[in-house]
Amino acid sequence: MLNTLFPYGVLFVFVQLAIACSPASQRHDGTQTGEQKQHMQPETGTAETTDRDLVVAFGDSLFAGYKLRQNEGFVQVLERKLTEMGQPAQVFNASVSGDTSTAGLQRLAFVLDGLPKKPDLVIVELGGNDMLRGINPDRTKKNLTAIMDELDRRDINAMLAGMVASPNMGTEYAEAFNSIYPELAAQYAVPLYPFILDGVVGNEKLLLPDGVHPNPEGVEIITSGIGPMVMGILED
Repeated sequence: MLNTLFPYGVLFVFVQLAIACSPASQRHDGTQTGEQKQHMQPETGTAETTDRDLVVAFGDSLFAGYKLRQNEGFVQVLERKLTEMGQPAQVFNASVSGDTSTAGLQRLAFVLDGLPKKPDLVIVELGGNDMLRGINPDRTKKNLTAIMDELDRRDINAMLAGMVASPNMGTEYAEAFNSIYPELAAQYAVPLYPFILDGVVGNEKLLLPDGVHPNPEGVEIITSGIGPMVMGILED
């Protein structure tokens, strides 16, 4: 994983492009504008009552399938891979492009209350947009802690999909941000996939032209990495 950090620093020039993918503007303190609040509805799909396990992908554009066809996004590909691995599940897209941890926390209860049954697993993938906006890591950790608290209160299994700060953010910021995910994983005794873009970032063949978001080939790499971990949780 450490080998991925150097090209990640190079990619920091694309930060503004990543921010531009947000459906609305957002202030640096993490609070939302009125336009942002209109986009709190998850982008695609509804969960259906089924005998299969229900996995909720709760994140930002990396899970929402930014600029990908419907069958090429993280949710659809992970669902296919789980079936291929012999652990069929419905993977529900509860991700919104541009979401910070603040926005995710604000819509968490709405998402969970709207599901037809309690999820067997929620994959929390938030914080990347916080980092790109330079939001204080303390705020990000506070929001993610509140999300984990709510999932714990509802007795819902969770796992964390982490992000790594660009070295261009500075050593102090990177140390504070990068510690969030392992600390929360240890605190709540949940599995951690340390870096959701591991194996993809820095490889232009696996990225959209913006140099930040995975293309269909990149999604295949990401789901191949995280898929076995998800399958193992569902088996348990």
